[in-house]
Amino acid sequence: MSVRIDVTGLRQERVSFVPSPLAELGMALHALSEPGHHPGLQGWATAVTARLDPHLADRMCEADFLWRTTFSDLFLPFAGIPGGATLPGTTLAEDLDLLDKLTDQQFVDAALEFTCALAYDSQGPDALSDPEVRRRAVDLAASRGPQQTRFTRRLLDDPPSVRAWLRQFLEDCDEAFFAEAWSRLRHQLAADARHKTDLFRHKGLAEALASVSPAVALDETAGRLTIDKLAEGRTVTADGGLLLVPTSLGRPHLMVLHRYQWQPVLHYPISSPELAAPPSVEQLTLRMTALSHPVRMRICRHLARSAYTTGELAQVHGMTAPEISRHLGVLKKAGLITTRRRGRYVLHQLDVTVVARLGSDFLEGLLR
Repeated sequence: MSVRIDVTGLRQERVSFVPSPLAELGMALHALSEPGHHPGLQGWATAVTARLDPHLADRMCEADFLWRTTFSDLFLPFAGIPGGATLPGTTLAEDLDLLDKLTDQQFVDAALEFTCALAYDSQGPDALSDPEVRRRAVDLAASRGPQQTRFTRRLLDDPPSVRAWLRQFLEDCDEAFFAEAWSRLRHQLAADARHKTDLFRHKGLAEALASVSPAVALDETAGRLTIDKLAEGRTVTADGGLLLVPTSLGRPHLMVLHRYQWQPVLHYPISSPELAAPPSVEQLTLRMTALSHPVRMRICRHLARSAYTTGELAQVHGMTAPEISRHLGVLKKAGLITTRRRGRYVLHQLDVTVVARLGSDFLEGLLR
C-alpha cells in the first residue's frame, strides 16, 4: 500500500521546502487532542492544557475531528489555490488569509473529510449542491455523534459563519499558546527547509527526498514519487509544483495531501538523530506474519535467551533440521534474528532490539 505522486515534467523551480505556521498549529491541536500519539510532547501538552482558558478548551472540543480523527486539508490551504504555485505564509495571519481565499466548496469539502462522504483524489459531486451527498454527509456525521452532526449541518447551511468561527478560534489559539511555541519552532523548521533545499539543489530531488523520510522514494525513470503508507492514493503535479512542509510537532505522522486538483504536499516530521528509522510497511508485515506462527514463537523463546544452531533447535523442538531451517528463514527474512559463524557451526539469535521496537513500529506504521 502506498500513495503515489506522478511528478513527470516537474520543474526544479516548482519544488519547495517551506514551513507553514498554520500547518504547525494544526499539529499542535492534534498533539493536545491525542497526546498518546506523541509521547515526547506530553509534558508540553500537559502544561498547555493546565493553563488553557475553559471557554477556549470547550471550543477546542467543538470541531476537534478536524485535527483529531483526521488532519484536515484546511490546515494546508495554500495547496488549494489555483495554479499550484502558492507557498505557505510566513506568519499565521498570512496562512489564514490563504484559508479565506478557498471557495466555499473547497472549504466544505475539506472540512467534511472526516465523514468520508466525498471522493478525495478524484472528481466527485459537490456537497453544497448535491442533495444526496449532503444527506449522506449528515448521516455519516450522525454516526460519530451529535457534536459532529451539528457542525456538519451548520457547515452545509452557512459556510461563511463556520469559516469566521474557525478563523477566530485559530487566532485565539495563537494568542493562548501557539505564538510562544512557534517562536521556538520556526527557527528549526526554517533550518530544516534550508538544509533540504541545499540538498535538492546540489544533489538532486532523490537525495533530498531520502532525507525527508525512508518512507519516501523517487523513481526518476518512471517519474513517480511513492510514499510508503498504510493507505492508497494517487495524484499528479501536472503543471503545478510539489510542496514539502516540515513539522516539529508531527512525528510520527507523515501526511500526504493528494486531494483532487490541489497541489500535492508532503507534511513530514523533521528527523531526530536519536530515533531509528521506522521499518517499511512491507517489513512490518513480514515481522508480524513471521511471529504469528506458534512454532516460530517457541523458536524465538529459545533464541531470546541464547544462540543456537539449527541442529540444537531441531532436537529441542522434535523437528527435522530442514523444517527448522524453513522457520529460521522466515524469521531472518523479517529481520528478527541474526546469525554468526563459529568454526563449522552457524549460530542463530533473536535480535531483541528489533523485537522490543515492534509495538512502537506497528503503532508508528499505523499513524504514519
